[in-house]
Amino acid sequence: MTREYLVVYEKGANNWSAFSPDVPGCGSLGDTLEDTRANMREALEVYLSETAKAGEPLPEAAATNVNFNEFDPGHETKEYFVEWLSVPLPRSLPFTEETQAA
Repeated sequence: MTREYLVVYEKGANNWSAFSPDVPGCGSLGDTLEDTRANMREALEVYLSETAKAGEPLPEAAATNVNFNEFDPGHETKEYFVEWLSVPLPRSLPFTEETQAA
C-alpha cells in the first residue's frame, strides 16, 4: 500500500530542498532534483515507520495546494517543483479502515 503526499521542492543556489505540508518537520536536501526526491521519499518512509512503531496515527495526505506566501513571502526562491510523491506505508500497520482508505 502507498500514500501520495504533496511535496514542494525548492531550488537553492547550490542544491534542492523539499518538504511536505502534511508532514511538518520532515524534509530533505540533495544536489539535484532527482537526489532530493529520493532523499525525501526515504525521509517520509522513516517518518511513517517510526510514527507507526510509536502507535501514532499516520499523517493524512490532505494537502491539495501550497501557499507560497506562507513560507516564501518575499518570493526569493525563483524555481519550485511540486508533485504528489508516492510513499509505501509501513508494513507493520494493522489492517484497519484507516489504512485501507490510504
